[in-house]
Amino acid sequence: MLYYVTYFRKDEFYYCHDPEKLCKTGDIVLIKALPQKLTKLITHEVKEVVHPFGDITDPVTGKKVAKERYRDDVEREAALYGKLKSTFDYTKAPPRGWQDGKKDFTSKPTYTKFHVFDENDPYAI
Repeated sequence: MLYYVTYFRKDEFYYCHDPEKLCKTGDIVLIKALPQKLTKLITHEVKEVVHPFGDITDPVTGKKVAKERYRDDVEREAALYGKLKSTFDYTKAPPRGWQDGKKDFTSKPTYTKFHVFDENDPYAI
């Protein structure tokens, strides 16, 4: 018997409105379709952040995850077999958002509205 198994990878991109500035780049979020398009591209809005980037929690067990394994298991193995100097220590990790304004500028607007002018701008038409 011959089986033909084919996988199709389908990427979809959604431009979402985030009025409360809930999410940052890399977060896994829950989105909802807007009843009416906000712009030509913006058709959805962000409802909530499901998992912040870099801090994934397994929803079934409630344990923290590092790649495909639980952090507890990684720490237990490090205690059993010895910890390498190059091993990442999650307890010494800086808090989320420490790079905001220094290296991370995702909270700033990404485009300029050229049709909006200051009232006192002498160069405005």
